[in-house]
Amino acid sequence: QVQLVESGGGLVQAGGSLTLSCEVSGRTFSSYAMGWFRQAPGKEREFVAAISRSGSRTLYADSVKGRFTISRDNAKNTVYLQMNSLKPEDTAVYYCAADYTAVIRTAMSGYDYWGQGTQVTVSS
Repeated sequence: QVQLVESGGGLVQAGGSLTLSCEVSGRTFSSYAMGWFRQAPGKEREFVAAISRSGSRTLYADSVKGRFTISRDNAKNTVYLQMNSLKPEDTAVYYCAADYTAVIRTAMSGYDYWGQGTQVTVSS
């Protein structure tokens, strides 16, 4: 079984930055592509970013491209989401997810394990 624990959420003013972390335990971290998703109140969960097992390939939603950066440290079993130039519309619960595959994808259904989420609130 794989466990994912997110941290780093909080309250930040518009234009500010936050870095989310997701520590993974239970299986070989480098066997999993990793993704970040978010869910705002009253909205469906949506794709934010994904990274391949080695970290050589990344994918971003258009809404965060140029502002967010996904990265991973396989030695620390951790994936990160650096979020800059935050906007009020980035307010959501952010989830990390693990996908036992060599590809990276945006569909939630492709991910095998999920964390509990961390709240990010951006004030205007």
